Amino acid sequence: MFNLPSLTYGYEALEPFIDAKTMEIHHSKHHQAYVDNLNKALEKYPDLGSKTIEELVSDLDEIPEEIRSAVRNHGGGHFNHSLFWKIMTPGGNREPQGKLLEKINDTFGDFEKFKEQFGASAVGRFGSGWAWLISEDRGQGSEIRILSSVNQDNPMMENKEVKILLGLDVWEHAYYLKYQNRRKDYVDSWWNLVNWSEVEKSIS
Repeated sequence: MFNLPSLTYGYEALEPFIDAKTMEIHHSKHHQAYVDNLNKALEKYPDLGSKTIEELVSDLDEIPEEIRSAVRNHGGGHFNHSLFWKIMTPGGNREPQGKLLEKINDTFGDFEKFKEQFGASAVGRFGSGWAWLISEDRGQGSEIRILSSVNQDNPMMENKEVKILLGLDVWEHAYYLKYQNRRKDYVDSWWNLVNWSEVEKSIS
């Protein structure tokens, strides 16, 4: 059985960038529903209970067809949101340091250009989905890339070897109470919350 992870901060802690009511509904209702529906899907296949959520969503071809869509959607929702909560912190850390900043500068030119491209990916995702920063091994060392995905998909579903560094939820339930249809305003505000110290742990 999977469980809803506790937050390390209160629902009001990310104000004014994400309001307390949105955080409460997003965590206690939406994320809880993903957990509940994932557990329900796995009831017929208790042997899958020994797998981590990363193993489930990165190897969907091994999931019985009867529940594959449910694991993709609800397992993806559980994994994605669990990461999302961890990479935010009250006050944020204004920009990354060390190896991650070096890779951002090498790949995108500088941090501001990276934010522009990542923001464009988030704002440009049609409908519901996520924007991602990933790291993948290219043989001569790792490279970082920006991607986006639909619904609760994530890059591990296509390539289990990638490392997800950063993910931004652009489902309307993540921002609509405060920002309504102004997704760009939400994306721009979100940079104030990124916990770059946490993100840097995943870079190699």
